[in-house]
Amino acid sequence: MSDNFTDLIIVGAGLSGIGAAVHYNRECPGKTYRILEARDSLGGTWDLFQYPGIRSDSDMHTLGYKFKPWKAKKAVADGPSILSYVHETAREHNINDKISFNSKVIAADWNSEACEWRVTTETGEVWRCNFLFMCAGYYSYTEPHNPEIAGEDKFEGRIIHPQLWDKSLDYAGKKVVIIGSGATAMTLLPAMAKTAGHVTMLQRTPTYVISKPSKDVLNNVMMKVLPHKFVYNFTRGKNIFMQNLLFKEARKNPEKAKKRLTGWAKKALPKDYPVDEHFNPPYYPWEQRLCLVPDSDLFECINQGTGSIVTDHIETITETGIKLKSGKNLDADIIVKATGITITVMGEAAFSKDGNKVHFPDLFNYETMMFEGLPNMASVFGYVNASWTLRADLIAEFMCRLVNHMEATGTRTVTPVAPEGMKGQPWITIFNPGYINRVLDQMPKQGDREPWLNLQDYKRDRRVLPTKPLEGDGLVFGDPVEVQQAEAAE
Repeated sequence: MSDNFTDLIIVGAGLSGIGAAVHYNRECPGKTYRILEARDSLGGTWDLFQYPGIRSDSDMHTLGYKFKPWKAKKAVADGPSILSYVHETAREHNINDKISFNSKVIAADWNSEACEWRVTTETGEVWRCNFLFMCAGYYSYTEPHNPEIAGEDKFEGRIIHPQLWDKSLDYAGKKVVIIGSGATAMTLLPAMAKTAGHVTMLQRTPTYVISKPSKDVLNNVMMKVLPHKFVYNFTRGKNIFMQNLLFKEARKNPEKAKKRLTGWAKKALPKDYPVDEHFNPPYYPWEQRLCLVPDSDLFECINQGTGSIVTDHIETITETGIKLKSGKNLDADIIVKATGITITVMGEAAFSKDGNKVHFPDLFNYETMMFEGLPNMASVFGYVNASWTLRADLIAEFMCRLVNHMEATGTRTVTPVAPEGMKGQPWITIFNPGYINRVLDQMPKQGDREPWLNLQDYKRDRRVLPTKPLEGDGLVFGDPVEVQQAEAAE
């Protein structure tokens, strides 16, 4: 039997995992924890991605932690600045020595008799804990979405995926074609265009683009004369309000929102630019995520002629570029396949309960963080219409409430128990990008009523989660025998 026991195991030392450790330190004093991190360094996404221009697509006043003000002048920050912020948080709260690096979790089994999780890493090490908190992110760190394109083997230049970026790649003066239309492609184009000969973004379907200043002028002025924490909370609240307003207005009046977004693009581009061809998607705003471009950098590249957008389909890759179905050819020295990420469930770990495999698509989610029948376990999945960390903070705080409630009541387990006969629906229904649709059949399901819905509503979650009653709302506290009796009674 392994003696690696700790009260809490956090899987993942990225933005969510480090934040969770801070909340646990503060709200559950005296409790022990260990962070198991698959890689050899902390930071998650912000340590993994190394492609040119890597940055946030959310402002740091909402992507930052609620407990740690973002003090830098740039609100739309680059990757290294965000990584530094995460490292600084870990140092300030003495978290580094609680992290086990190169400890990829491959399996987690709940043992009902012992009331504990037994977590196995790739190296064969076994950890035991009372509560398991998954902060492993939502995509594979090793296998990006990298579909094979006809003719790739013929290309005489270099083909690279942003997730697997080679920092030694020299693109100065070269012709670059970026395949994709998401946030990564729109980040790469202006970043590479600074030194490349020309950069073309080749997309099958346009994406809605919104420009925003990289610096929040009001915030930076207030920071000079007012306490940082007050200014951070003010700016954070302002930005959350505006994000929520824009999202709800877009859902309420989609045609109006569509016209407004394409109108902004028209103002930013030359009068004769074919905006409807390249910036007018065949879906409504927020059916897929909007792309944020700071300081209109994407538009500026197009205006200056250093970058361009082509909307077409690929017929094949040739020796010297890409042949399109329209008959046109794009010359290229380098092809960047910004084709996306591969969504995974629970960090690709195999879950079981008393040795029996857990199949997550069969399970209802509770408040988008816990899963029916699985005791003492929660997982972080952020908002698709707002900054990830907003929900990560709320879920970490709720997890701490559960731990403290069990301590106060002398109970050993908390298990979500779904009502009988509840109708299921896909876990995400308001959002339909390809990277989500590809894996919906692997995800848990949501129900037809609260708290079993995935509402994607920060305003509601912020109001409900910190104070909602913990008992009698789908959660059963006790030992496994008591939970089984409750399930039978349902």
